[in-house]
Amino acid sequence: MKNKIRHILALSFLLLAPCSLSHMQAQSAGTVSTYSRFGLGLLHDQSQGFNKSMGGAGIGVRIGNRINATNPAAYSAIDSLSLILDVGMNASFGQMTQGSQKKAIKNATLDYVHAGMHIAKRMGLVIGYMPYTDINYDFSSTEKYIANDVNTTQPITTDISFEGQGGLNQAYLGLGWRAFHNLSIGANVGFLWGEYDHTLMPVYKEGGTSSSYYNSIIKYYHASMKTYKIDFGAQYPIRLSKQDGLNLGVTIGLGHKIAQDAKLLLYSTQSDTTTYTATSPFDLPFTFGFGGAWMHKNTLLVAGDVRHERWGKCRMPVETATGYEPMKGCYMNRTKVAVGAQWTPDPYNKAYWKRVQYRAGFNYSTPYLKINELDGPKEFSLSVGAGLPISNKHNNRSVVNFGLQWLNRSASSAGLVKENYLVLNLGVTFNERWFMKYKIE
Repeated sequence: MKNKIRHILALSFLLLAPCSLSHMQAQSAGTVSTYSRFGLGLLHDQSQGFNKSMGGAGIGVRIGNRINATNPAAYSAIDSLSLILDVGMNASFGQMTQGSQKKAIKNATLDYVHAGMHIAKRMGLVIGYMPYTDINYDFSSTEKYIANDVNTTQPITTDISFEGQGGLNQAYLGLGWRAFHNLSIGANVGFLWGEYDHTLMPVYKEGGTSSSYYNSIIKYYHASMKTYKIDFGAQYPIRLSKQDGLNLGVTIGLGHKIAQDAKLLLYSTQSDTTTYTATSPFDLPFTFGFGGAWMHKNTLLVAGDVRHERWGKCRMPVETATGYEPMKGCYMNRTKVAVGAQWTPDPYNKAYWKRVQYRAGFNYSTPYLKINELDGPKEFSLSVGAGLPISNKHNNRSVVNFGLQWLNRSASSAGLVKENYLVLNLGVTFNERWFMKYKIE
């Protein structure tokens, strides 16, 4: 057992060390979303290669040759002979639309890294990395007329540039234990860290030319956060018949206050600087979810999840007339529904295409943000994909996961930005039998 733990820790360190840097570098490659300007940013999709093309459904899914971080109770099902390494990334291509204005956007990012193995009787261990939120945008407001200069009579106009980047990352250690014959429980204990930088810069123009004559106030928002994140899960399989099984699952995530402060700096073009501090203005929400997965003949898997996040009680720093203060009312409780299916014609057939895992799914989530007292963007996505087995003389258990997703992000209020994306998801699951005992006769 000690050798197993040393193997998993060494491999995970090598894999996870560059993850944060790779993620930050990928973010700077292109715009993610104008909506990432608000709150803690856009919530990152928490699904993996095997269920990303199933709409992200996974709370009830229990498969021995995959890592299912959606529910840590599933770690207890990891095959006792295998070391599983799972790496995923994505590239998105889309368009933002507001009225008659359109802007093409693209981005690429690391999605997740997981390493898992069986470490004891009825117990599995996983070490993983996955982004929690994403922040990356760069846009300007429409030029606005203010007045005519009293001396030159030239029109004075202004526009505001908005720029921001950052986000939160999470690294975690997870354990899953089959406590009884039909009941498995598990937990992910994680470290959450990251920062954000938002800059709001007004530019005044006189007669269409930028002018430094008029005093501008540049606003710079910054926060750096480090905290813990704990999620629990349970699964209970029910045998319906010789060919059918139903697996039920639940998850709970603990919410709590984040201790770090946030700062607002006001820079004047006349060299004046003012700093405001909001004390411990951030919270993580309490979350819970439940789901089920039906398996038929080891060929058809149908799964569905419902997850609820209590963002409505969380605080964020808000600029007020007296300074910079933590306040409630900037978030909304968020609910996400995900449904998906996977079909494998014949997993034991020698014909390659009959062993391919064909997947499809969709999900829908309500907003978690409020923007100027209005509901923020809701999300809807459709996805298809496939798990392509790697078959050679060295390995027939690893899989390349390929998926294509259409994502729509739009607010119900007129005038707000609408976003449509085509997302290419690519992941590789390496399943190596490191712990098989060979006997020489």
